[in-house]
Amino acid sequence: MGEAGVTEEFFARRAAARARLDEIDPHKRPGGVEADPQRKDWFEAVYRLAEGDAAGVPWAHLAPHPLLADWLATRRLDGLRALDIGCGLGDNAEALADAGARVTAFDLVEDAVAWAKRRFPQSAVDYRVADLFATPEEWRGGFDLVHECYTLQALPDTLLDAAAQALSGLIAPGGLLLVIARARDEGQEASGPPWPLPPSRIEALAVGGLRCETLEDISATNAMVRHWRAAFRRDG
Repeated sequence: MGEAGVTEEFFARRAAARARLDEIDPHKRPGGVEADPQRKDWFEAVYRLAEGDAAGVPWAHLAPHPLLADWLATRRLDGLRALDIGCGLGDNAEALADAGARVTAFDLVEDAVAWAKRRFPQSAVDYRVADLFATPEEWRGGFDLVHECYTLQALPDTLLDAAAQALSGLIAPGGLLLVIARARDEGQEASGPPWPLPPSRIEALAVGGLRCETLEDISATNAMVRHWRAAFRRDG
C-alpha cells in the first residue's frame, strides 16, 4: 500500500478516470493532432479534474517507475546533474535525488509541479514548470543525466523528431539520456494515445552527437506491458 492507499480500489478509480479522460482527449478523435499538438490542454485537464486524487492521473503510481528503480539499484549518481522530463507527481525525480543526483524536474502543467512540491515539501529537487520544446537556455548541455519516462509515447509522431533534438540538446559532454517507454514492433498498429514506440523511433533518438549505448527490449509480464529501456551517451 502506498501513501494514498494504492489498493485494488485505487486502481478501479484509475480505470474509471482513464475512461473519462479518453472521452475528452482530442487525439482519440480525427483532427486531434491539429487541435492540440502537444496535448497541453488535455494534460492540464487531467490534473484539474483529478482534484487532488492521484488515481485520477493515469501515470501516477506514487512510486518510481519499476524500470528506473531497477536501473538505479545498481548505481549511484552522486553529484551528477540530472533532469527529469515530464515529472508529474515527482516520484521518479525523488528516486534520482535519493541516488545522489542534483535533480531538476519539470512538467508542462503547473498543477502537476505544485502537486509534486506538496508531496515532497522537504525535497532537494528543483521543480519547475517548463516546455520540452522551449527549455531555458541555461539548461542547454547542462545535464549529466536526462531521464525521460513516458513523455515521448504521449506525443504524436509528428513531434518526435523535434523531441529527440530537444532531448539531445540538454545533455552535457559525457552525459547520458535514459529513456523508458512502452514498446511495439515496427509496423504494428498503435491505437493511442499513448503510442508505444517502434524500434525506429528509439533508434532515432541517437541524434546531435548521441550514440546508443544500451537498448533493452523488456518482455511483457503480468504486471507490465512490453517496454524499451534505452541509454544514449554523448561522448566527452
